[in-house]
Amino acid sequence: MNTFGNIYRLTSFGESHGAGIGGVIDGCPAGIELDLEAIQRELNRRKPGQSRLTTPRKEDDEVQFLSGLFEGKTTGTPIGFVVWNKNQHSSDYEEMKTTYRPSHADYTYQMKYGIRDPRGGGRSSARETVARCVAGAIAKQILAQIGIEIIAYTSQVGPICLDKPYQAYDLSRIEENPVRCPDQEKAEEMAKLITEMKGKGDTIGGVITCVARGVPAGLGEPVFGKLHAALGYAMLTINAVKGFEYGDGFEFANHRGSERNDIFFNDNGKISTHTNYSGGIQGGISNGQDIYFRVAFKPVATLLMEQPTVNIHGEDTILKARGRHDACVLPRAVPIVEAMTAMTLLDYWLLRKTGTV
Repeated sequence: MNTFGNIYRLTSFGESHGAGIGGVIDGCPAGIELDLEAIQRELNRRKPGQSRLTTPRKEDDEVQFLSGLFEGKTTGTPIGFVVWNKNQHSSDYEEMKTTYRPSHADYTYQMKYGIRDPRGGGRSSARETVARCVAGAIAKQILAQIGIEIIAYTSQVGPICLDKPYQAYDLSRIEENPVRCPDQEKAEEMAKLITEMKGKGDTIGGVITCVARGVPAGLGEPVFGKLHAALGYAMLTINAVKGFEYGDGFEFANHRGSERNDIFFNDNGKISTHTNYSGGIQGGISNGQDIYFRVAFKPVATLLMEQPTVNIHGEDTILKARGRHDACVLPRAVPIVEAMTAMTLLDYWLLRKTGTV
């Protein structure tokens, strides 16, 4: 499946070392004036080579729109776009044609399709997320017009984590450091750890926290169309994601209902809650409070150090991968989490507007 969404739909195409990455967006409302520079800024937040912490692969990642726009406005027809690849080093992956990287998709792609593109991981590469960032950037602009704001940030790298709720931080400062963490001191510690891992040829995982403000009450369905299930699905389609929890998540297991129920009150004629342990969603439907959740990322599977593995014939071998890889995906994954959140919320807003859910 290469298509995401119900009404607002993205179909993406392309591989890491192919000619380019692109997509087609269906269901975008007509007449939306787009800030093309803002779309490019979102791609710049995701692109490789942006800091000493990321992969050294250099790509411009400039988006070229092919259809669906006229004089800067959406026409309601499919929005086609492409981002050309310009800096592939496919020779770095020669050995991986016959060797499976531990915990990578090399083996599973071979088992599913009987063939795979080893160059940069092919379709399994996170470079595919370029298309998500384009579609997500458009979705963010539409959501902003109805008062919805989405902000994600790095809240943990390895054992280094923020120990306060998101309300305690100035989220406008996440772009002030290459880790995209609102706590500047913790960001320095995280950057030091990532640099250390990079120097050893190793990798490190972490957590991204995302907050959506201004989401109206009533988005989602109570059974199979639950909003939190849709957000969880969206996050789990991102490369290297291994976990998702919203609101208080697994912490609920440690408490009584009397300790974690969100008590309603009349806030000057508007029903609100004193707390938000539910994470802005109750019964699968948004309740008008902030939606917040956490996304766990595993360490990148490709290590620039020796690892035992097997080749395509099942024979034991040693692999020391080559190429340009991230020691930690968190800094570049922040805009991807925002993009998938934006596409999901816009899709559910359109579904409600059309009376579908």
